[in-house]
Amino acid sequence: MPLKSFAVLCLVGWFATPVPTAQGSDWPQWLGPRGDSIWRDAGIVETFPAGGPPVRWRAAIGAGYSGPVVAGGRVFLTDRPDSKLAGKQGKALDRTADPGRERVVCLNEADGSLLWRYEYECPYNISYAAGPRASPAVAGNRVYTLGAEGNLHCLDTATGRVVWARDFKKDYGAATQLWGHAASPLVDGDRLICLVGGEGHTVVAFDRETGAERWRALPAKEPGYSAPLICEAGGRRQLIVWDTEAVNGLDPETGRVYWSEPFKTKLGHAIATARKSGDLLFVSGFFDGSLMLRLDAREPKATVAWKIRGPSETKPEGLHSLMTTPFLEGGYIYGVCGYGQLRCLNLETGERVWETLAATTADNKPARWTSAFLVKHEDRFFLLNEKGDLIIARLSPAGYAEISRTHLLEPTNVAGGRGVLWSHPAYANGSIYARNDREIIAADLRAKL
Repeated sequence: MPLKSFAVLCLVGWFATPVPTAQGSDWPQWLGPRGDSIWRDAGIVETFPAGGPPVRWRAAIGAGYSGPVVAGGRVFLTDRPDSKLAGKQGKALDRTADPGRERVVCLNEADGSLLWRYEYECPYNISYAAGPRASPAVAGNRVYTLGAEGNLHCLDTATGRVVWARDFKKDYGAATQLWGHAASPLVDGDRLICLVGGEGHTVVAFDRETGAERWRALPAKEPGYSAPLICEAGGRRQLIVWDTEAVNGLDPETGRVYWSEPFKTKLGHAIATARKSGDLLFVSGFFDGSLMLRLDAREPKATVAWKIRGPSETKPEGLHSLMTTPFLEGGYIYGVCGYGQLRCLNLETGERVWETLAATTADNKPARWTSAFLVKHEDRFFLLNEKGDLIIARLSPAGYAEISRTHLLEPTNVAGGRGVLWSHPAYANGSIYARNDREIIAADLRAKL
């Protein structure tokens, strides 16, 4: 039975200062308000001050990979507070259940104090079993969360009251994938679109207010981990779903499949979010390399523009992304390969323009599954790497130009014997909100007058 606690107690609120509001914006879902990895706040620092950006507050939390979101003066995240597997890589094929709970946590954006939390029993043991993966999504007075075992919840943002819930295992017979459910839910109008899994219901649209199923689609038994997105192409709004078998374009209102391009992934490694630039749609996987599709301008269909795959994971050609969602801009692709190589590719051909390890790995040495999260701000990027370093840099065809760097947060999880930070941050209202397995911090990135 779920354990509920609508707490009004202060969890922690150290170093509290007023929340930035001038020319700011919320970060209510995966990859930001428009889902494009762009932070549009004005008045942000060009370089970090000595000693790093001021930490406005810190709050103790449990383990997990779920990135926080910020909306309406609240910060939402999911965690697993009592996992014995926090900070451990785990065994990929060991399915012995680890007793524990998952939680949805709501904090005050101003000072980090606890507003409420919702808890439910959720025993599991999956590879990298620290906690939930998917970022919440906020729309109006509802927050939608998805746990590692497929527990989908719609909660009231003010109180944490459960409005409705679905269990993908019970409702759809969806077996948990090797790394759990990780694709963040997508709000589209009055629908909530989720990757569920199982033949015939790889992707399911739910009524956002009631949880009733609107439609189901696609035959892939495993949905993969890549968050779906909406784009305009061929005179239609299209829902793009990259699952373990193919890249697909669907009608988001009905689930009708417009087109599917086969792109089978090894070990289900469909993780990084697909990216669109003009009429081009790009996906990239750790084992399987890169696929660029050209979307037809007149009708909803797609053709292969180019496809590049290296001879092995240690000799990647093009881009072999793991968790890092690439960024497409100005005719180029910027992304991180699975061994930490930050690369620039030609958008039209996939040809490599440059690469560097300076932003990602220790001592410029490649390390398997190295990651960094790229967010564009004006003419530069903020990169939070897995070591917990926050970097301001310019990325262009001319190369990687680092402007400023600070150590923001300790990497508390483990991969390949090294500490890692694998949670995407939120950038909202002049601050960065970043978490590890022990705490979430809000750091002030406003330029001082």
